[in-house]
Amino acid sequence: MTLAKTLGTAVLGLGLISLGMFGNAVAETSAPLLDKVPPETVLTVGDPVTQKALEVSGLIKELTFEVKWANLSGGPQTSEAFRAHALDVGSVAEIPSIFANWNNLPVRNIAYRERKDPIANPIYRFGIAPGVDVKSLADFRGKRIAFSPGQAQGTLVLRALHAAGLTKKDATLVELPSTGDVYPKALASKQVDIAPLGGVYIRRYIAQYGREGATLIEHGLRDDPSHLYAPQWVLDDPAKAAALAQYVRLWARATEWIDQHPDIWIKEYYIGQQGLSREDAEFLVELAGTQVIPDSWADVKKRHQDTINLLAGELGYKPFDVEKIFDNRFEKVAASALSRSQ
Repeated sequence: MTLAKTLGTAVLGLGLISLGMFGNAVAETSAPLLDKVPPETVLTVGDPVTQKALEVSGLIKELTFEVKWANLSGGPQTSEAFRAHALDVGSVAEIPSIFANWNNLPVRNIAYRERKDPIANPIYRFGIAPGVDVKSLADFRGKRIAFSPGQAQGTLVLRALHAAGLTKKDATLVELPSTGDVYPKALASKQVDIAPLGGVYIRRYIAQYGREGATLIEHGLRDDPSHLYAPQWVLDDPAKAAALAQYVRLWARATEWIDQHPDIWIKEYYIGQQGLSREDAEFLVELAGTQVIPDSWADVKKRHQDTINLLAGELGYKPFDVEKIFDNRFEKVAASALSRSQ
C-alpha cells in the first residue's frame, strides 16, 4: 500500500497545519488522561514485536478497545504512515521524534525503555572492513564511514566521532541506507572502512568475513533508547489518548514478559516468526540483556537534549527544547504497570 496522503485535506497549507498542531500541543498535553477508554475507540498500532509478545503471553486479551495492527516500525515507515493518518502509534528508537520535529511532523514520545547495562549490551557494534586498522574511536579519523542521517546508526556515528574529539569533517561519511545486509556487504567489498552493525549482522559479519580479517570494536556509548511515539493530533483525541495509556501499560508488561521468558520468546518469535536459527536467536537474547522501564524521564530527556544539540550542530538544523517531543502525562504510566521493581 502506498502511503501518499498528506497531513490534512483542508485548504490550509502544510506549514499552517503543522503550526496549528504545535500550538494545540501545549494545552492538550496538560489535559488529564481519561480513566477508562470510551467505547468504540480504535487504535492503529505499528509495533510488531509487542504484538507478538502480547499474543504469546496472552496479555492481548486485556485490551478493552479495538487494535488494528500495522506491520511496520522504525522512523521512516512510521513517519510516512503518520503523515497519511494511517497510524496512531509506532515503535522507534531515539531519533525519529527529533527529525519529525525538524520536518514539520508534530509527534511526542509516550513511553521509554532502556537496557539495564547499555555498555555491556549495546544495540550496535562497529564493523571494521578486512585489512583496515581500527582499534579505537580515535582511529576513525580519515576513514570512510557508512552513514544514515535521520536514523539511530547515523547518530551513533556522530556520537562516536564526538567522543573521540572529532567531527564529521575529520572522516568521510558515505550515505548508505542502514537496511538489511547493506552495511556488512559494504564493509566486505571495501566500499566503506567502518559501519555500525546491529542484531544478527554482528555475529554473521565475523562468521562470514572474520577469516579475511574483518573485526568489530565496541564504542562504549549508550545506543539503547526505545520509544513509543504518537502524532499530536492522536494525543489531542481524549479517547485515543486513553487507549494509548492502556497500550503503554501492556507494552511495559510485554517487555517484562519477554525478559522473564527467553526460551519461549526464542521459540515463538525469533525462530517461529522471524525464521532465525537457534544460534542467532540465542545470540540476540544475550545481546539484549535486561530491559528497564524507568519511572522518571529526567535522565532520558537530558540525553535526548544532548542528541538534539549534537545533530543540530553537525547537520545544520535548529536546536529546540526537548519538552516539545515528550508528553509528560505518560511519564509514569509504563513503570506503574510493572509487577517488580527494576
